[in-house]
Amino acid sequence: MTDTVAKPSGADQTAMRSIADAMRDAATARSEHADKVKPTASEAGPKALELISQMFYTSSYVLVYGVVYAAVFIAQSLPQEKSVMRGLHDGGLARLTISTRAERFG
Repeated sequence: MTDTVAKPSGADQTAMRSIADAMRDAATARSEHADKVKPTASEAGPKALELISQMFYTSSYVLVYGVVYAAVFIAQSLPQEKSVMRGLHDGGLARLTISTRAERFG
């Protein structure tokens, strides 16, 4: 057995240098990217909360608008001179009278 070690050729040294350069560039790019991502990640929570809030507001608005519009449409399509409509009208006036008295006299 021999104890000699083969010397690397010029091509091997060039390949090793290019690998080392690539690793150095990757590490630098990774740290630069991490510096950019940290502020973005901290903004993700408030943005998600804002998105959920906006979706809740919009869906509630659409739901309520749809219910009120449908109720008004149905009320307008019913004949106005029938006893059912007179009863609804009288009931609404009675409720307004009761709530007005409750506000005045506590």
